[in-house]
Formats: sequence, structure tokens, C-alpha cells
Amino acid sequence: MLYVIKSEGRTLEKIKRELKASPQIKFVSVVAVDLGNNHTDERIPMHVFLNDIKKFLTEGVQTDGSSVVLPIIAEINNAKVDLIPDTDVNWLVDYNYGHIDENTGLPVGTLLIPATLVHDNTYCDSRSILKASSEHFENTIMSLLETHDDFCADFGVKFDEIEKVNLTTATELEFWVKSPNSRAEERLLSVSQVLKEQYWKRTVGNVRSAMEESLLLLDHYGFEAEMAHKEVGGVPSKLEGSNKFSHVMEQLEIDWKFSNALQTADNELFARDIISDCFSRYGLEVTFKAKPIEGVAGNGEHHHLGAALKLKNGKTINLFSPLEMDQHFLNRAGYGAIMGLLKNYDVINPFVTASNDAFNRLKPGFEAPVCVVTSLGHSPASPSRNRTVLAGLVRDMTSPLATRFELRAPNPLTNTYLCTAAVYQGMLDGIKAVITSKYDLEFIEKNFDKKAGDKGFYLEDDRMYRSEDDVFEDYTEKERDEIFGKPPKTVWENIAKLRAANGKLDVLRDGDVFSDRIINSYIAAIEGNWTFELENRILIENVEVIRNAKKLHMNDASDIDVVRWEEINNLRLNLMKDTLSSKSLFTQIEVAISDSKFEKVSELQIEMHAEIAKLKSLYHDYKRNLLD
Repeated sequence: MLYVIKSEGRTLEKIKRELKASPQIKFVSVVAVDLGNNHTDERIPMHVFLNDIKKFLTEGVQTDGSSVVLPIIAEINNAKVDLIPDTDVNWLVDYNYGHIDENTGLPVGTLLIPATLVHDNTYCDSRSILKASSEHFENTIMSLLETHDDFCADFGVKFDEIEKVNLTTATELEFWVKSPNSRAEERLLSVSQVLKEQYWKRTVGNVRSAMEESLLLLDHYGFEAEMAHKEVGGVPSKLEGSNKFSHVMEQLEIDWKFSNALQTADNELFARDIISDCFSRYGLEVTFKAKPIEGVAGNGEHHHLGAALKLKNGKTINLFSPLEMDQHFLNRAGYGAIMGLLKNYDVINPFVTASNDAFNRLKPGFEAPVCVVTSLGHSPASPSRNRTVLAGLVRDMTSPLATRFELRAPNPLTNTYLCTAAVYQGMLDGIKAVITSKYDLEFIEKNFDKKAGDKGFYLEDDRMYRSEDDVFEDYTEKERDEIFGKPPKTVWENIAKLRAANGKLDVLRDGDVFSDRIINSYIAAIEGNWTFELENRILIENVEVIRNAKKLHMNDASDIDVVRWEEINNLRLNLMKDTLSSKSLFTQIEVAISDSKFEKVSELQIEMHAEIAKLKSLYHDYKRNLLD
């Protein structure tokens, strides 16, 4: 079967020839990604596409603002939006294994063509922003190399030897898989996690089959799968009959090879659907939510971000690796990149962490990165990995091309297009500052290692940006907030940091990558999703938590049972019971949302989460002490 039509060597004649040789591919879908990280999906009959491919690829298809998340941009009185196919990336074929073509005996396929969204002749989608960011980064680095001989000397080359700059990225996809309707107690999952009973263990039954088939499918699509394994979360499944397992509740990770920035984001988008559909065929549900189960490890999606110079003689040089790998962690561009990422994280973070679900994962513990700090390693000759930091350096002494940064905050539902674009904008700002400063590598290294309160030539004076310690064990919360910056706890706090960033917004705007129209539309999108989900999902779910916390003890209750129940019931009343003279916490949240008092909503949400967590813990202890 035809799985991919690659961008290299693709012509109209080749497209026609390959599709006519694969009559099971009966539809086309133009896939664009809006600012809310939703991707479009249609079924356009293949004959419509083949009738005039050139016109289809040039003009695309039309939709309106109600079909995509583009607030402020595509309003009701100006809603026309065009979906324009992207001819510079790979196209994949999505097969429906539940629908078999009677003529060929093969699954019916849909050709997926990545696309951009255009409104009023202006690009306004996630893919086009990443494309613009990539081009701006590559062009700016080439300009710096051309105008700064010392920059070229960092790589031991002359400018006329350099052909181009390439961005290289990759993501690691974690997800939970379970049997439909299966539930496991949070405490059992937590105990299993602490004991590491599932981490890297052997997969069995339908989980193993689905995981193996997913890897093979990814290879069919040219993703070059590299590894799949169990992650830390989960409990053992139950064997029922011959090789049939039930009560599946496991966390997995699947990785594939790096690519350029835009292709990596496209691959991840399609990989989620490929994996989800594959596990579904084995009777298993997949969730990519950042924190599907409270109190247990969430799903991360570490982003690996690098860059390289391609020389005219075919050789590739890593943009961040020093000439002497055993003497330095990074070269000047590498230090500039990590400095730019960390200094500008206030305007990057809203594109990394943009939902209630994402903030549920980013709490101290569970190896979740909440402090804006990096780790380089204990010495250049002995690379190490600190899993408590936001962004870590990944390097291999024997392979300078492997040098890159791993951003640990994203999750599988992070908008990879916008996240990657924002990160490279931040990195570029730091690289420009370092190269134009004319400071040598030794000065840059010492300046990067500064303590909070020390003056920085680019970094902020009151902050510290590097730590090789366990930031959760070796610092108090107060110390972390003082030297690394206080992390946001809600979507609103993240938006507030973005709005208050002032000059840092110019980092996003640089090269016309993020326009004010895009930034304002994005803020409106995530702000609306935040309050709507809080009011219509989270509050309702918490109501059920409270109603399920029922009085269970009878006459044989001990004094501690009575005391615990009284504390539990007071929490229940405070959270959701109104009186003539007072409003419950839930009602206060609803009123604040109705009045658009979002700062108050954020404060109340933090309070509600703490009270619900306390209620769950108390009720667990209360039930455990009862004999019946």
C-alpha cells in the first residue's frame, strides 16, 4: 500500500501516477492546525482532486471562522478562511481498517495534505507561524555568520563554505492506554509508580501487539521509529484465558527519528492518530492528556531542539557544539540559545502550557519541570542528566552532532507548532545578543553561571539560570521562587505574564513571526477554553467527587472517624453548599467567570484544587479506618 508521498521529487505527474496506481485511496483531506491546536479533517472525493490538481493545490478549499479557532481574526462578519495545501512537506495516507474497498480488498485511504489557514490574504495558523520562525532563524544565523568572522571561526570554517542552516527537532510521545471502562484506584497506581513496578517492564498481550504494530506502521510512513517502552505509570493487567488481558492500565512511550522543525510537528500530529487508531483495533483506549489521573505521573512530551550548518562539501556541523568537546559544554551560539530560551520563557511558556490539564501535570514532584533553570552537566567530559530542570543539555562526547536542548515542560497536547516557533524565537534572541556582544567563550560561560543578584550582560540580574542540584530537594519553595522566578499555577497567571512581558514580546514579533493579531487571538482562545472548561467540566467533576464522599460509619465508629467525617463534611459544605448569607467556593467561581474577573477566578481555582485534594486525602483515610 502507498503510505506516503514524499516532498522530494514530487511532481503533478508523479502524484497522478501514484494515486491512480492506488485506487483504494478514495479521498483527500486538507489538514490545517488552528491556534487552538485543532486540526481540520474532511473527505473530498479523489476525483475532485485529480480533476485539476494544480488548481486544488493553489486555491485549496474554503471554510468559515466557526470551523476553526481564530478568535478576533475570523469574526462572524468576516469569517471566510482558505485552507491552502502545503507542497513543501510529506503527505501521508490515512487508512480506515474498518472499511475495506471491495475492488482491491485493501482498506480505504484518505490522502492527508498539511495546509495553512489564510484570512484576508494573511496566514493565521500554527503551521505557518512555525514555518516563518524556522525561515527567520535560518536566515538570521546566516546573516550573523556573514557579518561576523569570529562567529564562523567558532566552527573552524569560512562563510563561503556554508550552504545553509537547518533546524533539527524531535519529540518523545508518552500516553496512557487502558481497557474501556477500566478504573484503577489512585493509591494503587501511586504505589506501583513509587516501586517502579511497571517502568521498562515487558509488555504482554494486546498492549504488546498494538505497540509493535504502531512501530511498524510509523516506519511505513517514513518516521523511522527508534524505541517503544513502558513508562513509570500503571498497574499489572489481568490474564483472562489464552493471551487475553483485561483491566489494562499502563503508560507507554514511543519515539521516532528527528526531522526539520515543520516536518517533526506534522509527524507528531499524525503519529498520535496512527497510534490511537492502532490501539483501538486491539480494543484499547489511548489518552494523550497531560494529567489523566491525579496523583500519578502525567504524560510528558519532551521536545529536542537543535540546529546545524550544512556546508557546500556535504559536511554537517552542529550549531551548538564547541570545537573542543572535552573542554566546554557549548560554543557561544549554544550558550546564547539556552540563555535566550530561559530569559524569554515568560513569553514562551503560554505556548507550551496552555490548558488546565497541562497545569495539573506541572506541579512540584513527579519529575515535572516548573523552575526556569537548566543543567549542563557536572563536567564537559562527563555528560549528566538532571531531570528536575526545565531545559537540559543533551550531548555525546563521541558525536558533536548530537548536541541539543531538551525542553521538558511540553505534553502530548501542547501545540508543537507554536511551542517550537516560540522557543526558536527565544533562542535566536540569545544568540544575537551573544554574537554581537563580541565577548569570548570563557566570559560567556562565567556569566551564564552567575548567581541571583550578580549582574548579567544579557540575563536578568536577580535570577539564577543554571543548577546541577535537585531543584526540589536542595531548595525550598521560597528559594526556588526567589532565584528561578515564581512559576504560574493557572492559565490566567500564564496569560498575565505574557501580557506583562513588555519588551520580551518583541522577541516573538521579531521577523514578523508572531503578529499582535496572532498573539491576541491566541490569548483569547486559551482564555476562553480555560474558563469554559473550568465552569462546565472541572466544577461538574468536582461536584461528583463531593457527592461521592458520603458518610459511611455507623454505631461502631471510633472518635477519630467522627472527627474525620466532621472535617470532611465541612470541606464539602465550603466547596459547594450555598446559604442565604454565604456563597460556596463553586458559586464564587461561577460568579467571577460571569463578571469576567479572571484574576479572581484564578485565585479561586487554586484554592478549590487545594481543597479538593485535601478532601480526597481525608476521605481515603476515613474509609481505610472503617471495618465495614
